[in-house]
Formats: sequence, C-alpha cells, structure tokens
Amino acid sequence: MKNDNLFALIEARLPRDLSGACLETVEGLVYSRRDLLHATGRLAGWLTSLNLPAEADGTPARVAVQVDKSPEALLLYLATLRAGLAYVPLNSAYQQAEIEYFLGNAKPAVFVCTPERLAALEPIARAAGVAHVTTLGEHRDGTLLERAAPFPDRFATVRRRASDLAAILYTSGTTGRSKGAMLSHGNLSSNALVLDEFWGFKEERDTGDQDVLLHALPLFHVHGLFVAAHAALLSGSTMLFMNKFDPKQVVRWLPRATVFMGVPTLYTRLLAEPRFDRHVCRNMRLFISGSAPLLTETFDAFKQRTGRAILERYGMSETLMLVSNPYFGVAADRIAGTVGVPLPGVDVRVVNDDGSRCKAGEIGQVQVRGPNVFSGYWQMPEKTAEEFTPDGWFRTGDVGHFGGAGKPEAYLTLAGRAKDLIISGGYNVYPKEIEGYIDEMPGVAESAVIGVPHPDFGEAVAAVVVPKGAHGVDAAQVIAQLKSRIANFKVPKRIWVVEDLPRNAMGKVQKNVLRERYRDAFA
Repeated sequence: MKNDNLFALIEARLPRDLSGACLETVEGLVYSRRDLLHATGRLAGWLTSLNLPAEADGTPARVAVQVDKSPEALLLYLATLRAGLAYVPLNSAYQQAEIEYFLGNAKPAVFVCTPERLAALEPIARAAGVAHVTTLGEHRDGTLLERAAPFPDRFATVRRRASDLAAILYTSGTTGRSKGAMLSHGNLSSNALVLDEFWGFKEERDTGDQDVLLHALPLFHVHGLFVAAHAALLSGSTMLFMNKFDPKQVVRWLPRATVFMGVPTLYTRLLAEPRFDRHVCRNMRLFISGSAPLLTETFDAFKQRTGRAILERYGMSETLMLVSNPYFGVAADRIAGTVGVPLPGVDVRVVNDDGSRCKAGEIGQVQVRGPNVFSGYWQMPEKTAEEFTPDGWFRTGDVGHFGGAGKPEAYLTLAGRAKDLIISGGYNVYPKEIEGYIDEMPGVAESAVIGVPHPDFGEAVAAVVVPKGAHGVDAAQVIAQLKSRIANFKVPKRIWVVEDLPRNAMGKVQKNVLRERYRDAFA
C-alpha cells in the first residue's frame, strides 16, 4: 500500500547526498538533510512511545503546540506527521483564555509550550485532559528535546491514507469562536506538488539550479508552515531561517536567496530600508505576497525599486492555496489588485445569491472545490454542512469577480469578505472598491472601509484612513473627491484619521475591531 503520509513524500524527495544544508539560522547554525531525518526520527520515536490512542473512528491523537519559531519547532511539526499524529499549531500571541478554549476543543494528548509559559499553561492543559505537557524554547532549551534524545535516529514513517487527518488549523475567529479546519495529508501533499510546478521550483531543479528560500514567516499559519516550508522541503531548497522578521537581516541575506514569501506589511517595511535595491535582489527569481491584500501602490513601488513584480496569490486555512498570479510568462502577467488564475486542479466559481454564475466583472460569492479543500471543521458538523453547497463547493466567505475593467476573464479580483459587505439604505457597498479610490489619493498610506449602525440607513459607510508619513489627511477633501468619482451611497458619511490600523499576526486588518470601536458613531 502506498504511504500517503506527507512526510513520506518529503522523504522520497530527499537527494542521495544528505549532507547538504536544509536550513541555516541567523546565528550560523546549519541543519543538514541528515539532521532533518535524524531529529524528526527521535522526536517521532518519543511521540510513538507515549502510545497515544486514536479516536474510535480512527482519527489520530492531536499534538498542540504554542512555541516561538525555531528550527526545532519545524522539526516537531514534521515529526508529528511522521508519527502519524495530527498537528495543531497555535498562534504564539494567544493568551490563557484562548489557549483554554483551543485545548478544550481540540483535546490534544500532547501540549508543547515555551518554558516561560509552563507555570501558567500547564494547569490549563491538565484541566483540559492533556496527558503529556512538555516545553520547547527558542534556543533548543526546554524538556522536549531531552525526552527525545535517547530515542534512535531511525524511524519508519507511519503509513497514512490521503484522507487521514494531518493538521487542525484554527481560523482567526473574527465572528465568534475560532473553528478548527481539518486538513488531511492529501490536502497538504496535493497543494505542495501543484505549487512546486506552478511557482517554478521544479524548473529550477530540472535545470540543475537550487533554490534558496528566505523564510521570515511564522510557523503557526498556512503561509509559513504549509506554503513556504513545504515548498523548500519538496524542492530540496535551502532555507535561510529567521526566527523573527528583521528587514535589515533580510537585506543582508537577499543576495544569497532566490525566493521570498511575505505578507504586505513585510514588503512595505523592506521598501523603508535604504539599502533595499536592485543589486540586493540580483539573484531573486520570485517574491510572493499573500495573507492580506497587497496595495497597488506597494506593488508599483516594489517593482520600480527592485525590477521585480511581486506575485500575489489567494488562499485560506480551509483550502490552502487556491489562486495565483502566474510565475511563468512576463512580469506584465502579474496584475496588481488581482490574485490571478485558479491553480491546476482547483475549481473556482463566482455566483449570485441564487447560485447562478456571475458575468465578467460582476461581483458575487467565491466558491471553490479541489483536492486541496479541507473536509470540515473539527467537532462542528452543522457548521461544516453550512459552508458547503449541495453540489460540494466550499463557500469561502469572500466576494469577488472574474475579469472586468480590462482584466483577463480568467483573473480573479477579490472585493472583500462577505461579512464586510455593507448594506446602506438597501444598496450593497463593497469596501475594497472604495478603499481603492481612497488609497490612490495623495497623502494616504492606506484605508479601511467599514459599515457602522445608522438610524436611517441601517448601516452607514465609514472609513478609517492612515496618512502617509508626516502628511496630513483632510477628511472633508477625501469625501469631496469621492463624491466626484463614485455613487453617493458609496461615499463614507464619516472618516476618521488614525496613526495605524489594527492587524492580526498575519497583517490582516481587523475590521471587526474597527466596527466595534466606532459602532456608536451615529447613535
């Protein structure tokens, strides 16, 4: 029987010579591919020795992890897969009440936290029924590595079917409690193999070149763990591994790198670095952006500074990567403001409320299906049923359109989240459209358009604007300019000027925070 364990795929892709560098840290530590095999073998051996029971339906035991980013944290993830268990990464910023919910919901058999948080989190873990609590620090400290050290470095990767659970990723929970998206080995493998070809890793390998990925993303999220790390591991690339994003260190390392993946915030911070230029980027073949919308202004400024066009893509915790601007072709094929074309094997449709397909340029609900799409939410069968259509498409909750405004019909443009849709006086208003107009105005760094309760309109359109540098923004002038360009019902009735917008760990603007902050503005 074929072993569909994702780690078996990674193992099969390893070169004969295991002495090559797999990962290098800022401090100069180098982990070879042999180190990868041996370390994951010991960790998997320790996990297996715990004899963790599966659920009655065969669902594997869970390993929940809230640690700082480190090479060992990545090795623990791989070892969990190798042992046939399910990995549950938790944002390192989560506080005790949040951890209590996640542990109570996922019911892991093992919980790994930082040594500094053990005293606070171990009682919570024990109360949730966690049998094994251990620690892993950023600098190879903690009890986990001590416990794994006596185990052999050889380990037979546990056999798994493609449909078997590999990971549970909790969504951000901006509308109620977080939901655990269940991802299988098949979900992870299929997406990694598609991206290996679509983003040119295979071509580099086939021509005898070796990619070097500068890894500056966190490991508790799809982008850093499943997209960036999988890409490097499957392609045989070396990872230049940063525990935390530091623009100056990125600039120092870029001449050695060929690929960089980031969120828009990282690109704006790089543009603020004086030494970031074409010479520094001379060996780079690919910059990828995702997890939050990339401003056209950032796209254009980056291209002018470096001569490279950022490749923007679209994915979710529930689906991994769905859509991407093309790697092959010319830079002009990467169109600012769009997320590109559906990936091979992934179906994407935009539909009206009645399920009929939208025309080019017409905004509707984005729905998807494919081998990358998750099976459902952990312990939430009713919610899972709500999120899938009767014919098997996943409702992403995003709204957008194909084509329109001179864009190719195959290119998808997102207009925002369905929950961000503003219905003002009976009219539908899509925030991203208005944000696009505001962001183009002189003196504006970025904006967020939200709906707030209004006694006459039900919801009023409002905007929160961040000025650029020392420049001020005149709210009245912004409104006056908008009135000359868009329908009056779309024009914000109130504009607030602030220093910055609230964001989550991946750089997404937290509009729910803004809606709560300004909810009484028209009371």
